[in-house]
Amino acid sequence: MSEPIRLAKYLSHAGVCSRRQASRLIDAGVVKVNGRLANHIDHVSEQDQVEVEGQLVQGLAPKYYFAYHKPVGIDCKLKADDPTSLIHHLPAQGRTYPIGRLDKDSRGLLILTNDGELCHLLAHPDHHHEKEYWVEVDKPLDNDFFAQMSEGVPVDGQITKPCECTPLANTRFRIVLTQGLNRQIRKMARHCGYKVIDLLRVRVGEYELDTRRVPQGQYLELSANEVDLLKK
Repeated sequence: MSEPIRLAKYLSHAGVCSRRQASRLIDAGVVKVNGRLANHIDHVSEQDQVEVEGQLVQGLAPKYYFAYHKPVGIDCKLKADDPTSLIHHLPAQGRTYPIGRLDKDSRGLLILTNDGELCHLLAHPDHHHEKEYWVEVDKPLDNDFFAQMSEGVPVDGQITKPCECTPLANTRFRIVLTQGLNRQIRKMARHCGYKVIDLLRVRVGEYELDTRRVPQGQYLELSANEVDLLKK
């Protein structure tokens, strides 16, 4: 990389964190460029000295991509002092972080990477990447439930985007979202009078979780073809 780029983009390319997390670190005053506190308009290259929390950023890192089958009870917030944090379950190869989150009570597919561009592609709502979930609730489902969920319901002061919501069994359904509000499916179901008792993410974009290859609590390094699926 010869041309300087925005600091947040540089940190994501270097595998430190996502662009959004980089902005938070800059706001927190823990990023320095050439010995001074960084700001959001800084442009840097590999000729600059960039530090995060006192640690020198070692330029552009090799890119790593993993599928992780998250179990219930793991918190996606990367906090070293929390024994339930995902940080204690990340692959040893490189410094990766999750694209998006699954709440602590949910399970299923997480993509782990240090590729900031892929993170931006999959997480930013403008790109409308699909995420598919299989959900179990506390009582039998009816047609009104599917109509409401598909058309959109109030969540956190806004109406959720129309989505695909279809039955799997008497108390189980499949839902495909292109947005990622906090605990969205649980709040949508609650609005319709149901309580979610199990939530499994089975797909991100075109990549589907294969539980035979990736048992619960395990991760799998993705092939080049599988990474291409995520980037489609």
